[in-house]
Amino acid sequence: MLVITDLDDTLCNTWEAGKKTLLEALLFLFRKRKFRAIAYFLLKKYRRFESSEKAHLMDLDELVETVFRDVYPDASDEEIREVVSFVERAFFSHLHLFLDAVPFLSGLKKLGAKIVLLTDSSTEWQRKKLEVLGISEYFDGIIISGETGHSKLEDYNFRLALQKFPSSEVYVVGDRDETDMRGGRAIGATTILVRRGYFKSRKVRFADYVVNNLLEALEVINREHKKRAEA
Repeated sequence: MLVITDLDDTLCNTWEAGKKTLLEALLFLFRKRKFRAIAYFLLKKYRRFESSEKAHLMDLDELVETVFRDVYPDASDEEIREVVSFVERAFFSHLHLFLDAVPFLSGLKKLGAKIVLLTDSSTEWQRKKLEVLGISEYFDGIIISGETGHSKLEDYNFRLALQKFPSSEVYVVGDRDETDMRGGRAIGATTILVRRGYFKSRKVRFADYVVNNLLEALEVINREHKKRAEA
């Protein structure tokens, strides 16, 4: 059995941590009198990055720098470093695992599953998250878009996971339909969408199952695994 799982907003509270960081950043920018940057975020202009292949390979530091230089083309390197440093400290102070993450991963191990973490963003950023969260030991493989050069907007990394750990029984668990679920569908996996995080209210097209948390996802995998064993 192979289980491919997402990280952000599936195992940890990335969107929640991001929202808290944004509020603190807005206060920081207000004190710095960076009103154009405040307007940029209040008008949610950052949404243009959602479908950007390049953005999915970047870490938060790079995105912050990209946005800040977009708003302030003449910003000095020192100003950029100050903003990036503030955002990074704030973000990691709010990042934590969901309470069901470890029971989910432990439950998969008891089933004898190979677990592959498949996540977007840069190598440095995602591996730092894993270090802070302390869950690297649960994964048999870690695939990061910044290392392969391919984001989850395409199915390359999903096929890579299956190539590394061949199995006729594959599950993909994640929070985003157009990446996690679509990628899972492309490799013939059973797809399980966890409704939480930034994309929880989006329309679902590619998920075989929609659940509210990881314990429900584990129940689905247990049930499907038993069906296969009995067939």
